[in-house]
Amino acid sequence: MSASTFAGRYAAGLARYGLILALVVVFSIFSAAAPTFPTLGNLQGILVNNFTLLAIVSIAMTLTVSAGGIDLSVGTAVDFASFAFVSLVLTGEPIAVALLGGLAAGAVVGAFNAILISAIGVSPFLATLGTLFIGRSIQQLLTNGGNPVYLPPAGVPEAFRFLGHGVIAGVPVPLLIAALIIAGVSVLLSRTRFGRVVLSIGIQPSVVRYSGVGRGPHVAATFILAGIIAAVAGIILTATVTVYIPSSGNAFLLSAIGATFIGTTFSPLGRPNVAGTVLGVLLLSIVANGLLLTGLNFYWQQVATGTLIFAVLAFSFINRKAADA
Repeated sequence: MSASTFAGRYAAGLARYGLILALVVVFSIFSAAAPTFPTLGNLQGILVNNFTLLAIVSIAMTLTVSAGGIDLSVGTAVDFASFAFVSLVLTGEPIAVALLGGLAAGAVVGAFNAILISAIGVSPFLATLGTLFIGRSIQQLLTNGGNPVYLPPAGVPEAFRFLGHGVIAGVPVPLLIAALIIAGVSVLLSRTRFGRVVLSIGIQPSVVRYSGVGRGPHVAATFILAGIIAAVAGIILTATVTVYIPSSGNAFLLSAIGATFIGTTFSPLGRPNVAGTVLGVLLLSIVANGLLLTGLNFYWQQVATGTLIFAVLAFSFINRKAADA
């Protein structure tokens, strides 16, 4: 094997597995900087408090990016589901009805995006940006200017609490739900015809268009499904904190975008993928927790997170260029 061939393969390996290397490096740094960081209790806290909800929202984002778009309204789906869920619980509806109502609210957000994108032809960026602004205004109107909606502690059904704090076979219910969504979407994209078409739309939309496959229905279904998945995060969030706070779902937006695009570095072709997104979420979750334990100012935490995202993407890009050369 020539030196250039070896160097190319080495660079390709670094490009793909640089994300895992970043996880190891960051974990090691925080373990040395904060003695409580590598403890079992803290690591469990990272998975439950930092990872779970962001992973669900990021998987929704990965779906839409895989189809060549982006969904800036995933936070709106989270919020609408949370509001619908809380409202139905407050009116005394059975927990099953509240769950269906929350999922339906997320589906409505996704369907609105689907109509704008697939039927009218608006670009995903502009369509979902418009949905974000409209959704924010609707929430303000429904809550008299953005007032939180609290659930009285005495009136919260046990099944409601179980969604946010329950444990099955030693695994927290929210984490278990996140794992099922991750596995389900992974199978959907990699093992089904629908998933292959969606990925093809993201890679070569013109080829899909001329192949006779219905591009519009597949894109529409992707955005609706993304809205439903984001709604799950809204329901779990509400079941955990027993309150609906308007526009709180938007707190996940930038991190979900970051995790999705960090995850593209785990693909040999630089494409969105579920495994990479999960690793991206884990990286951001570790950084958020580690910076908090080190006592770094909140605003510097944002700078550090942004710098890390840039560094991972730049590292992968440079190594891909070297591998191609």
